[in-house]
Amino acid sequence: MTPDPFSTRRVAPAAPGPSAARTQVAVPGGRALVVGGGGSTGHAWAVGVLAGLSDAGVHVAGADLLIGTSSGATVAAQVADGASPADLFAGIVAEVHPTATATGTTPAARAMRATAEIIAAATDPADMRRRMGAAALEAEAASDGSRSARWRATVAARLPGPHWPRQPVWIVAVDARSGEPVVFDRSSGVDLVDAVAASTSNGVAYAIGRDRYVDGAYRRSGENADLAAGCARVVVLSPLSGGSRCPSEWGMDLATQAEELRAGGTDVVTVVPDSSSEHLFGSRAMDLSLRPVAARAGYARGRSAAGRLAGSWA
Repeated sequence: MTPDPFSTRRVAPAAPGPSAARTQVAVPGGRALVVGGGGSTGHAWAVGVLAGLSDAGVHVAGADLLIGTSSGATVAAQVADGASPADLFAGIVAEVHPTATATGTTPAARAMRATAEIIAAATDPADMRRRMGAAALEAEAASDGSRSARWRATVAARLPGPHWPRQPVWIVAVDARSGEPVVFDRSSGVDLVDAVAASTSNGVAYAIGRDRYVDGAYRRSGENADLAAGCARVVVLSPLSGGSRCPSEWGMDLATQAEELRAGGTDVVTVVPDSSSEHLFGSRAMDLSLRPVAARAGYARGRSAAGRLAGSWA
């Protein structure tokens, strides 16, 4: 039998690394909210969508399970246990940042070029993850060793605290040494800040004890919606419109994952930016000056999506 290239392991207490493979259904018959990554603007857009939906009476943040990847991990951690998307949205639209440099010279653009080379050299998803992890470990070794501590402080300032919420939350990352996908939850023995910091660590490996992790978007996609298999209803917020830079035959895109979920009996609704907002992401994803614009675009998208979600989500 061909191994599942996206088989994902849970991180358990007192384990030196990933433990037994995740085989249980997420929340049988329940509802899941999946929040994909997309950098700083993707975070703002997803918060805006949740605020727009909530104002329209559709409270998807109250799902039985939240699954967050990369910047989506930050969103999931922020809105768990009933935190107000409206308050987060108001904070983002009030932000003031200087305009970033030319698009082609941004850190996001440079990272996209570097990762594109790694993807092009990889033979399959597992090989790609190992190569991404190796590059991140090299970057860590070349640094002064303070990056993980500084990144943890940055992430901690965005979250309500280090403790996991009562509401089930899964945070996706990748083991930098093995390339193996992992999922953190409240039973993992890792605090919420470290889990989110691992999922959002792009370019440099993030240290949790002796282990090292990189961005969860390298598991399968920025959304990893397939982890919600077994749920009755799934709503996916995808700032990057569900696309993939990997070869199509790898099946990394959101559409493929949605088809798999539907084949298993899951009702799936995806929410992506409209065509007028797509320029806010990708190479401009780390332009902080665009966060208020992205949040407003997300809010409008949430309001417009509320009608098709209201019936299926209730």
